[in-house]
Amino acid sequence: MPHPSSRGARHARGLMHVVDLEKLPAEEWRPGVLTRMRASAANGAAQLCLFEQWCDPGHGAPTHLHAVEEVLHVISGRAEVWVGSDSATLTAGQSVVVPAGHKHGFSNAGADTLHITSTLAAPVFEAAYDDKRETPRRWLPG
Repeated sequence: MPHPSSRGARHARGLMHVVDLEKLPAEEWRPGVLTRMRASAANGAAQLCLFEQWCDPGHGAPTHLHAVEEVLHVISGRAEVWVGSDSATLTAGQSVVVPAGHKHGFSNAGADTLHITSTLAAPVFEAAYDDKRETPRRWLPG
């Protein structure tokens, strides 16, 4: 008998894709920022991109934009986040929804490492940066 919480769920072979985060290395995107892609088109996601970052004090994501909505969520630490001309300091347990097409960014505003997650409403990560020296990033399958 199926577990009550699984009633109505589809349990066909091959639908569940397990991602072992311990096998996914963190990558240095820029000095002071380590990033680990948790879910994207590269590992089977079809409609979203989820990644986490660890940022040293004073480091984070420079001003950029995405064609899709993004949610930033602070796991630990303090993040100074800006969207357009608005800014706020987020702490553990707080999130901000960034509308599609709006310039935004964040920086670690604390003395400890900032651990933050990002969820994008597309399986491929793409960003356009104000600073043209910034390395463009894109994750695609294969």
